[in-house]
Amino acid sequence: MTLATHDVRWGAGGRMIVDGVTLDVAPNRVLGLIGPNGSGKSSLLRLLCRLRRVASGVVSLDSRDIADLPRHELAKRLAFVEQQATTEVQLTVCDVVRLGRTPHRAAFASWSAEDERAVDAALARVGLSERHDQLWHTLSGGERQRVHIARALAQEPRELILDEPTNHLDIRHQLSILALVRRLRLTCVIALHDLNLASLFCDEIAVLHEGRLVAAGMPASVLTPERIARVFGIAVEIRCDEAGHRHIAYVMDHEPGT
Repeated sequence: MTLATHDVRWGAGGRMIVDGVTLDVAPNRVLGLIGPNGSGKSSLLRLLCRLRRVASGVVSLDSRDIADLPRHELAKRLAFVEQQATTEVQLTVCDVVRLGRTPHRAAFASWSAEDERAVDAALARVGLSERHDQLWHTLSGGERQRVHIARALAQEPRELILDEPTNHLDIRHQLSILALVRRLRLTCVIALHDLNLASLFCDEIAVLHEGRLVAAGMPASVLTPERIARVFGIAVEIRCDEAGHRHIAYVMDHEPGT
């Protein structure tokens, strides 16, 4: 395993938010992190990136405690895509993606052909090469999210962490972003709200509830009606189509508005 946590804990305001999580992320696979609001998903992702320091336990990268890794070395290996990022500065698409090259450049170093190659390659991977010089503010929500992923790819990481990258996007852009993430063939950890999208696009799923890991494994074994009812407090039925794709259907015990 390249990225792992062992008995990780972190809290704030006198409350334990991530409580003893042990988790292994398989190389070049997509791990979906799901759970109700307040279950600790975003906090765990930030611990994986060392944006927060664990209170106890270990986050490891290639069996090395990330607390011992120099910041620039960690940034060359691991990239983080936030839910939303915005700016009032008049930036172009390439300006944003170039920020991903920061870990690879010495202080006051001039922009190199290698840097430009990495930016161009990142934009090509997300299908936005033609938007290279377009202003950031003129992009759609889905295009902005692709640019954020391109910025992360310009770091040339082996591990990619994404915090609800489909939040506030319409269904077409949600499907497009998740299909893109799956095509990257990186080690990915992605927090998601939609259980059907998690089941469709993730190789494995980890379920958090009240800061604790309650299940991890293949979607079919993790996303059962009993576990969904226990963690999310909703009744569901699992249906399969002719292609074998599972669909989680929510069961209402009364008509809306009654």
